[in-house]
Amino acid sequence: MTELLDALADEALAAARPQRFGRVTQMVGMSIEVAGIPAAIGDGLLLLTGDDQIHAEVVALRSDRVVCLAFGDPAGIRSGTRVLALGGPLPVRVGTNLLGRILDGFGRPIDEGPSITGFDVSVAGVPPHPLRRGIVSQQLPLGVRVLDGLVPCGKGQRLGVFAGSGVGKSSLMSMIARGTSADVSVVALIGERGREVAEFIERDLGVEGLKRSVVVVATSDAPAVMRIRAAFTATRIAEWFRDQGNDVLLMMDSLTRFALAQREVGLAAGEPPATRGYPPSVFGLLPRLLERAGLAERGSITGLYTVLVEGDDMNEPIADTARSILDGHIQLSRALAESNHYPAVDVLGSISRVAPAIIRKRELQAGGVVREILAAWRDAKDLIEIDAYVAGTNTAVDRAVSLKPRIDAFCKQDIAEVADLDDTHAALSELVSSEEATS
Repeated sequence: MTELLDALADEALAAARPQRFGRVTQMVGMSIEVAGIPAAIGDGLLLLTGDDQIHAEVVALRSDRVVCLAFGDPAGIRSGTRVLALGGPLPVRVGTNLLGRILDGFGRPIDEGPSITGFDVSVAGVPPHPLRRGIVSQQLPLGVRVLDGLVPCGKGQRLGVFAGSGVGKSSLMSMIARGTSADVSVVALIGERGREVAEFIERDLGVEGLKRSVVVVATSDAPAVMRIRAAFTATRIAEWFRDQGNDVLLMMDSLTRFALAQREVGLAAGEPPATRGYPPSVFGLLPRLLERAGLAERGSITGLYTVLVEGDDMNEPIADTARSILDGHIQLSRALAESNHYPAVDVLGSISRVAPAIIRKRELQAGGVVREILAAWRDAKDLIEIDAYVAGTNTAVDRAVSLKPRIDAFCKQDIAEVADLDDTHAALSELVSSEEATS
């Protein structure tokens, strides 16, 4: 109630504040220069083009002018177009009735449902204090057997899903969306194809999944500032649900397209290109987004972020930066996907940095045994495939030859199947027990 009264008071003060207009003086590419208004970086502007109104955001300052980028189609903007300063960043509306809704980057509904009731908050949330963050100590079941058994995820952990195009990142995210035990799911589709949005909501989430989810969408044809805004809007909504004491799962697809959007904004604002054309602001913005997920004093946000790597290069700049910030990574393999092994998780290339703290010792040891067997298979793979390996030469390779089919069966899972955590641990223990019996 107090927050609602404060919001109403802020609205009343804003309505009573005198308005000051500026004018568009120049537009080069997508950047728009405005003179005559005082505004800060991140402030919202309203461009008045005849009967239309276009929201924009200040991204740079030049002498006595500000540089902004429009959230919508800039058609109709001309020299002299009136511009109204909104006095701060554009807010986002939050409330429990966001559940089951599909929103744009501003947090406005696009699902033809009723308007959102609640109160407005700043999109610029604050990361949990580093000394008051909880310690990740409980596993969050994701419903995917290979992840729950071999790359476990904890409540409040941040995991990246790294893969090239067409390897199954979105499909894996859809499996997690259906199988997670989190109280609330917030799904951010950043820069995705418009065709995939309805498919993800209707086919992957389904009616029951959508009831406990909030979906924020900014498709690939949306302006760069809208794609960036959508990522922060989804994170702010997740923070609000977390502050109510919920365990929230924040899924963002994809972090790479968020970085590409910031590259557009940075270059339009005049930043010099650096590593592979990315300006320095990209590498400063990524931790500002990713650090907002995690355990807080009340509730948690578990973050899952897909990273689209260029040419399957897992060390390209965005992937390398994201991996250094996140608490673990899931690597998908094109070779596994091409052999119809789904989800195409490369177990040896994936790691959860909090695994020792969230699972029991026996599950941790069982996962280690499976990794040892897979490593032995990888090292002898060429010899085995050309039938040049002689049984009895190496005990570890003999185990790998015997158990590789069973490990593959454990790791494979139909996209519509939801794996129970207890069943996953039992199957993993049985797999290792059978290995010990044959060794």
